[in-house]
Amino acid sequence: MNRREFLATAAVATSGPVLLGTTRKADEPSPVIGTGDHKYQCVHNWGELPRDYAWQTTHNVALDSQGHVYITHQGVGKQMDTVLVFDPAGKFVRSFGKDWHGGGHGIEIRKEGSDEFAYLANTWTPKMKLVKTTLKGEVVWQAGVPECKEYEPRPDPKDATKTAPPKFNPTNICWLPDGGFNVGDGYGSNYMLNYDKDGKLVKVFGGGGNALGKLSTPHGQWLDTRDKDKPVLVVCDRANARLQWFDLDGKALAASTPKELVLFPAHAKTRGDVLLVPDLHARVSILDRANKPIVHLGDDEVWRKKVLEGFKVRGQPKEWAAGKFVHPHDAAFDKDGNIFVVEWVTTGRVTFLKKVA
Repeated sequence: MNRREFLATAAVATSGPVLLGTTRKADEPSPVIGTGDHKYQCVHNWGELPRDYAWQTTHNVALDSQGHVYITHQGVGKQMDTVLVFDPAGKFVRSFGKDWHGGGHGIEIRKEGSDEFAYLANTWTPKMKLVKTTLKGEVVWQAGVPECKEYEPRPDPKDATKTAPPKFNPTNICWLPDGGFNVGDGYGSNYMLNYDKDGKLVKVFGGGGNALGKLSTPHGQWLDTRDKDKPVLVVCDRANARLQWFDLDGKALAASTPKELVLFPAHAKTRGDVLLVPDLHARVSILDRANKPIVHLGDDEVWRKKVLEGFKVRGQPKEWAAGKFVHPHDAAFDKDGNIFVVEWVTTGRVTFLKKVA
């Protein structure tokens, strides 16, 4: 998470519609939040860490076909694996990824033939920016700065005798219908990059700005197939406080009004007719097929103000309120419609939102 960007935009955040839901007791440790068909019991601090392990700023989450849960954390202290794997009940299974300690960020899992693979976007590592691994962490391929005109070395504005390529700090990955995948350069040069199934760069679009089609911290993205006849790419244009939709050729189609539908969107995923958007400004949004809010889980204007003032709460677990979020960074559905939420907080936190029948 870019702290300077976060501080700059938080001051202008608005609350939007408040649709928190109810629980029987305000102090209940596992309250029920949400509304209608989207009610969930909050189970905070999910997952049993190994005794010699500690979260170092949790970031993202993905599930494999067996329901195993893969969680990344950045790695900001003692060097250790950056991907931890748990079974559906929260029991630790294995870990991998020590080589990209300090850069752990995006992860998605895809089945290819009879095998499954993890794709990782390692934001702050110097070389292993994009990595494909087996589910046990064995590297299949890795890639660094893209070889294309958008990333060719340029003169240093402070020293004309030096050149350097634009920054490439990818944040998240999603799949494309042709078997390829899309990468968002969220902390780099604000481009979206389409690769083929073998990891060869095919197309680059986007770039910095706030006009339609331009991006400012494209932090997360997803193939939105809710209209099966017209799949589109939905991008979390985070610093512009909006979602943008692109066709699969990279043409911008539409964008939400800044700070209205979303506040500071971190990632997006779909299930059926709904779009799930973890929002770093203390809520998790579920949108309907028309992209209207069904519910903003955990939404509370007073709580959000506390969370955003100085950002001290992210390092103070004793201040975290049950049924509310601090900084949701990623979220994913399991096969039963439950939701895993991973937060950008110093000591890490994973919340299991168990769907209430």
